[in-house]
Formats: sequence, C-alpha cells, structure tokens
Amino acid sequence: MTTSTPSLATIQRLCPDVDSVLIEDFLNRMDPEYYTHFAPKEIAKHLGFIAQLSLSQPGIVEIHPRGRDEFDVLVVAYDYFAEFATFCGLLAVYGLDIREALIFTYQNLESESAPSSGISSRMTRDPFRTGWHRKKPVRPPGLMRKKVVDQFRVRLFPGFAFGPEEQQHFEATLREYLQLLEARQFSEVRARVNRQLAETLGKLHQQFPEFSHPVHIRFDNTSSTTDTIVEIQGTDTPAFLYTFANALSMRRLYLVKALIDVDGTRVRNRLYVRQRHGGKIESKTDQQELAVTAALMKEFTHYLSWAPDPAKALEHFDQLLDQLRTTHTRKGYSLLQQGTILAQLAKLFGSSDYLWEDCLRRQHAVLFPAMKGLARQPLVRSKAELTKSLRAFLGSSKDETTRKARLNAFKDRELFRIDMKHLVEHAPLQDFSLALTNLAEVIIEQAIQEARRVVARTRKPPRLPHGRPCPFAVFGLGKLGGRELGYASDIEVLFVYDTGDTPPSQLVHPSDYYEALVQEMLRWIEAKREGIFHIDTRLRPHGDKGLLANSFQEIRRYYDVHGMAAPFERQALIKLRHIAGDRLLGRKVEAHRDAYVYSREPWPLDVALGLRERQMKELVPAGSIHVKYSPGGLIDIEYTVQYLQLMHGWRIPALRTPNTLEALTALRQQHLLSEDEATALEDDYLFFRQLIDALRMVRGNAQDLVLPSSGSEAMIFLARRLGFVYENWKEGALALEREISRRMARAHRIFCEHFAKARLS
Repeated sequence: MTTSTPSLATIQRLCPDVDSVLIEDFLNRMDPEYYTHFAPKEIAKHLGFIAQLSLSQPGIVEIHPRGRDEFDVLVVAYDYFAEFATFCGLLAVYGLDIREALIFTYQNLESESAPSSGISSRMTRDPFRTGWHRKKPVRPPGLMRKKVVDQFRVRLFPGFAFGPEEQQHFEATLREYLQLLEARQFSEVRARVNRQLAETLGKLHQQFPEFSHPVHIRFDNTSSTTDTIVEIQGTDTPAFLYTFANALSMRRLYLVKALIDVDGTRVRNRLYVRQRHGGKIESKTDQQELAVTAALMKEFTHYLSWAPDPAKALEHFDQLLDQLRTTHTRKGYSLLQQGTILAQLAKLFGSSDYLWEDCLRRQHAVLFPAMKGLARQPLVRSKAELTKSLRAFLGSSKDETTRKARLNAFKDRELFRIDMKHLVEHAPLQDFSLALTNLAEVIIEQAIQEARRVVARTRKPPRLPHGRPCPFAVFGLGKLGGRELGYASDIEVLFVYDTGDTPPSQLVHPSDYYEALVQEMLRWIEAKREGIFHIDTRLRPHGDKGLLANSFQEIRRYYDVHGMAAPFERQALIKLRHIAGDRLLGRKVEAHRDAYVYSREPWPLDVALGLRERQMKELVPAGSIHVKYSPGGLIDIEYTVQYLQLMHGWRIPALRTPNTLEALTALRQQHLLSEDEATALEDDYLFFRQLIDALRMVRGNAQDLVLPSSGSEAMIFLARRLGFVYENWKEGALALEREISRRMARAHRIFCEHFAKARLS
C-alpha cells in the first residue's frame, strides 16, 4: 500500500486511456487517507470507472467473490446526498452483512461549502495571476462532479443467495437508485429501500430474534479540521450501518468518509460527518439528539417488519422524533426505548399517511399517555362512562366557542384511542363497531343539548297544550342504526318530533324551531375530513329536498304502503334505531318502522334486483374490482340478508333487527339460510368489512373502495394490513387476491341462487 499521493505520471502509465485532466483532478481532490488504503493499480482501476461515469450511468459496481459466502463490492459513483445510506440499505436488502468498508469522497474545493449535486464551475490556478478564477470546463464531461469510491467486504446471511442473477439485479437496482438521487428523489429512494429492507428483516428475525443491543457513540471535533468524527461501538446486527446512516441523512448530515470494521459481533466504526452546508456538529445538545435518534432509529428499523407499509412507518417515526426534539419531550424519548411501544408504533405509523396526518401528527402530545395505558384500557367504553367523561371534559364553561372546541376535541381523542386500540390489538370488528357507535351516540346527544341552549336564546320550544315540550328524538340509520360503524363510516341520522293530536294551528311553528335546532346541532359536530364522523341526513323523507326534522305524523304518512317512500327507502328503514332524545317517541317510531317495513305488502323484488344490476354497471369502474358494489361484494351479502328480512319479517318477528349479524343468526335459526350459507355469509361479511376499513384507512377516502391493481405495491401493503404476512410479500398479495376472488364468487352465488328462484316465483 502506498502512504502518499502517487504521481500523475505513475497513474497515467497504469491507465493511459483516462484523460490526464480527470486524473489530476482525482489526485488533487480525493481524501488523502484514501491513498493509505489503495495501491496505484487499484487507484488506476477506480479512475477507469470514473472515466465511464455519465448522467445515464452515474455509478459502476464491481463484485468479486471472496471465498465462501463473502464478496468484495466496489462502488464508484458521483457523490449524492444520502448515497451512503442507500448503499448500506441495498446491501442489507440482498442479505449482505457489511464486515468492512472504506468510504471516500472528493474533498471540497475552497469555494465549495456543500456537496454538489450537479456540474459546477472548475476552480483553477492561473500561473500568470494571483488567486483563483473560474474556468468553464471543457473536458471531460462531469469533471467537476464530486465522486465517491466505496469498497465493501460483505458476508451473506444464511438463507440468502447472491449468485450471478442476484448480482445483476443488484447492479441494476443500484443504478436505478442513483438516477433517482440524481433527480433529487431522496424520499423516494429511502421509501423503496425501507420497503425492501423490511421484507429482508422479516426473514432475518428467525436468525436474530433479539435485535436490541446498546450502541456507544462518541463525538470527536479535534482530530479533523473540517469534520466531526463519530465513533460507534456496539454489537453487530442486521442493517446496523444502514440505520445509522439513515439517521444521519434524515438529520441533514453529510458523510464524507467512513472506516468500518466488524470483528466477530463487535462493530467499530469511524464516520466523518458535517452539516449539510458545511461545519461540524459542535452543539452538545445536537450531538446528544443525534445519538438518541440514531439509537432509536436502529431499534425502530428492526420493527419495520411489523408495519404494513415500512416506508411510511419510518418516515412518520422520524417526524415524531423531530417533534420530540423541538418540544423537548424527555418522557417521550424514554418511552420509545421500550420494545413493545416501538412495535406498536410500527403498526400505527405504517398504516397510512392519512391516519398520521389526521390523528397521530396532530395528537402526538396525547400519543404517549394513550399508548402507555393502552393495554389497560378497554376498547369499548359504555355510553354512561363516555357521558361522564365528556361532561367532565366540557367543564363548567358557558362560552359556546370553548364548549364546541372541547366537544370535538373529546370526539377526536376518543376516535384516536379507538382506532389505535383496534389497529394495535386487532380487536374484533364487532367490538370496534360498538366502540364507535357508543361514541357517536354520546356526541350526538350532547350536541343536541348544546344546540337547545343556543336556539333557546331566540326561539321558544313548541309545547303541547298541557305545557310539556313536544317530544324530539334522533334515530340512527345505515351502519349507525345497525351498530356496525367502521373506519370513516357516515353517521346517518333521522330527526323526528311529535306534536301528538294537537292541531298545527295551536302550535307556534314547530317545524321552524326543530329545523333551527337540527341546523344548530349539525354545526356543533365537526368532521375532521370527508368521511370521518361525517353526519349524513340524506335518508330523511324527500331526501335533500326535505326538511331536516320531520313530525311523527309526516313520518307515518311518508313511510306507508300508500305513501311516497320508494322501495329502496323501505329497505333502508330496516336499519332505523332510536339513539337519542325522547324514549317514548323512539319506541313509537320503531313500532311504525316494523309495521311498515315488515307489512304484508309484497316486496317488489324485481325493482330491487334492477337497482342492484345498475349498481354493478354504473358504480364499478371498467376493469376494476369494487369491494362494495362488484358482484359478490359487501352489498350482495347485505342485500341477501335484507331481502329475506323484507320477504319474511312480516311473519317472523325474530328477523326484525337492524344488525346484519343478528339477522344472519335469525335466518339460520329459521332455516331461511342453510347452516353452510349463513356461516359463509357471516365470515365473508366480516372479511369485507375489515377490507373496507383497511382501504379507507390508507386512502383517507370513505368512497374509494376499488382494489389496487394486481401485484402492485399498494396491494402488497393492503395484504399486510389484513394479516396476509408472508416471507415473500408478493405471495401475500397474491394470496389476498385469491381470497377476495373466492369469497366474492361464493357470496354472489348465494345471492343469485336465492333471488333467481324468488324472482321466478
């Protein structure tokens, strides 16, 4: 090995085809320590690779076997931000453990304060003038681009292969990632590496059940005039170097040189780093934060296999660490050092961008207290307990703005707790639905009380002749009525008041008062985004054209065999259930529901089947699968149950329930569905409800229920959210696709077998 920079003549003799200007630039700018590790022949080889670099080929890889399951991997490339982390991550993705590494980068010219990501002007010395002047580069192309020479010695983990095919794929992937770095797509590269790495770590967990080991980090600002030297010692674990390099890049720190050595299971690393735009890491606080961040990132990375989408999980975890850094939350840092918390966060943070933005990011202050007691908290809180907690949270303040803000803060906090508990513990769908339903009913009840106080300032409530206020009640429809709410389900409601037998002329405009009351009540409940606790009033008489509140007399006239309600409205009324307000009125409306919905009046099945055919044609995009409306989707299951309820409920009171699963049980017991049919429909119903929740959670859109394209990354992450966790992630996605297809075929077959016969009869 040479110990000093070789002469230009020496290197030119070894690589005569390389431009002398490029050689001179290399010899002048490469880190001096580079020459203590590489002989002139190796230097000439590196220069030969550098001469081949271009925008279309920003990096060159050379791989040499080094005995049994060991390889030398040389990468010569243009210099990019986050490049070293990319190399380390990609090596780990292919099951390659870094045992030694020599990482060298061109030094900055005097005019440069930060690593260049493009071609810059060359600084040259004019022999006839003093000082420096700019000279436009003529040859060769890309001369002034900074370069890196990274030499890795790697060892293959058991169970992985790195033959010619894998090596070729590795080189192609690395070139692709370098081109993305050239385009400054740093986040995209990190996301791809994290996604692939999580799959690899899932395989390695069987070999390394314990990834948690302490890391000792020391900062040295005296041994280098330009860089902070970070000395790392610890136990070697898979992707150890990647996690630290990733922590550096996420903190906008630039690595200029590294000396990596692994002896057995012990790691000894020296990393030379600087701020993104130059300068050392001088602040003790910054050093401590980097050390803590690096240790937490190292631990969290090894829980990525728990995350449905590992790239999102790591990105959101990094944002959380940033928030903790800016808010100085020491308790948060200490809590994050618990492995169970990190595993739970991986599930939460890897669920969706939408959940993070709408819940986790905004409520990070309550995240840790909620997670700390997560195991002790029940998913389902009773309405009495929720009401007590809500009123305590509202306090004694009379200020309308304050009370409204607190009402919605309580709602959002409880939604966050329910969603988090459901995601982390995989609670049964029925419990999840009941928890959401109880919350919705309590919030609606309180909003009515608040609205009464506001409206009372300008209007007197209408009273019956004996002086009592007219009864008023709220009814749930759809998923709320069936106690079947899911993630982002609409809160469908119907408002009814009762004037009894009192002639309208004896009351002071009751419709005006209750219209104002409902309008005010709706203003009190804020939906965080479309579909998240959105109050839907469209299922009222006359739809959007009708009044928000209807008298009981109008309800009886509209929902009557001779009334104006369409057949689909009769079907929708199956789900009606009293949820708030006057109980006596609630029972009266429910009794009328039973008399109307389950009357002996024939059910127009042809009309209903025609509507179902239109849904399949008009609501399912061509060439796609819609989880709700495609043949065999959720609607086929719900309609199978509801059609049978409408056809037989007049003679079998047990069928008169707004809950789908309860109705399925009754249909089985009454032998209207066979044991096999009822079991299949119940299983498929729960499956498709969970599938819909997963789609809504990742997309943040309650309406977009079209499946991702086959084999796509989106389908892979959807499969992982639903528990289809395979060693090969694509196999998991294909297994989910097969399962969806099987269940849809079965549900549609049962639907057609029952109602093709009924239609003929």
